[in-house]
Amino acid sequence: MAPHRVVIIGSGFGGLFAAQSLARSDVEITLIARTSHHLFQPLLYQVATGILSEGEIAPTTREILRGQSNIHVLQGLVEDIDTDQRLVKWRNHNDAHETPYDTVIVAAGAGQSYFGNDQFSTFAPGMKTVDDALELRARIFGAFEQAEIETDPQRTAELLTFVVVGGGPTGVEMAGQIRELASHTLRGEFRTFDPSSARVILVDGAEHPLTAFGQKLGETTRAALTKLGVEVRSTSVVTDVDECSVTVSTPEGNTERIPCVCKVWAAGVSGSPLGKVITDHTGTELDRSGRVVVDLDLTVPGHPEIFVIGDLMSVPDVPGVAQGAIQSARFVSAIIDARVKGTTPKRTEFTYHDKGSMATIARFKAVVSIGEKFKLTGFPAWIAWCFLHLIYIVGFKARIGTLVHWFISFLSNARSEQTNTNQQMVGRLALEKLGAGSSGRLVAGEE
Repeated sequence: MAPHRVVIIGSGFGGLFAAQSLARSDVEITLIARTSHHLFQPLLYQVATGILSEGEIAPTTREILRGQSNIHVLQGLVEDIDTDQRLVKWRNHNDAHETPYDTVIVAAGAGQSYFGNDQFSTFAPGMKTVDDALELRARIFGAFEQAEIETDPQRTAELLTFVVVGGGPTGVEMAGQIRELASHTLRGEFRTFDPSSARVILVDGAEHPLTAFGQKLGETTRAALTKLGVEVRSTSVVTDVDECSVTVSTPEGNTERIPCVCKVWAAGVSGSPLGKVITDHTGTELDRSGRVVVDLDLTVPGHPEIFVIGDLMSVPDVPGVAQGAIQSARFVSAIIDARVKGTTPKRTEFTYHDKGSMATIARFKAVVSIGEKFKLTGFPAWIAWCFLHLIYIVGFKARIGTLVHWFISFLSNARSEQTNTNQQMVGRLALEKLGAGSSGRLVAGEE
């Protein structure tokens, strides 16, 4: 009898943990992902600010799973799921492929949301992929390089103003690291200006940063950022972004144009386009963020063979964080294993266990929130943050590399990953322009 065929779409936390959880099951797994690596997204901002290399947080999926004999890893962009024929349709470059399945796990994740203003992405990259981080690194360090040769004081001020949009963990961490980069890492490296004179502005629509952490930790974070020199603009909404500025408005109707060259967009997420593909075929619903509304066992209504997990599933009170993806992956893997064995799974309804949230503000400063009562700030929170992130980084080599880079960065203010190229800065826009004239079928990772 042929093994049960499981196709997993995506190599993030959901896809990877689902694959590993099925390692001893009598199934034949095909993992299809648009990138060749597993991305540890919580540390992406450290790639963007020169602390870590992309290799530390993005080991190849094949390397991670090479000891698992029941899996076949393929790089490609999934474009369709034929629910009638049970085929996953995908491509690599211009080559189209079809992979049959008995069960499919859709762990395609989420992308950046610009709330209907996708034109903002031209000037304000998001923070979802390795390419995003490398582009932002080129933009950040490139701004300082341009300021060194600029003779117009107004243009210099624009180059040395960095605007981060979004007050969640990614936005807070990016703002804090750019501020430390300007104040400490680059000190003494330029001759025509003082890097510490750079402005770092954090713009967010909420009353305080880190809304999900509660008011107390949010206000603590605001105070810590302000002490670092970050300008925190709360209750402010971005209404326009162009090459040289960001326009923000307040509830009172006040509007301000902030001249700046380098912008970082860390606000809002939107479910993968595969969510709409699923709803078109099955008739299920999407929530406001483009995530698929699933049943209690994380299957698509009317289709017990289709599971949606991680950031693409819409489940009440489950945040779009790594733990949600990991827990949902293990849950559906247990159901699939039970089905193959002909037994009853221990759990038939997914329950999320909140293990807390944490974010770094700057070197030796962090905040941790676990439940309603346990709150931690400062150096103890930073130690807890370091420990937890090291645990979840995949692979011994990556952990050691991360420790070495952290040692260099946190104890000496130096950053060993400051190299950037013009290609990193302009590559995304050039590919988008080229793709528009070539049916968009140039690279496996396009969407």
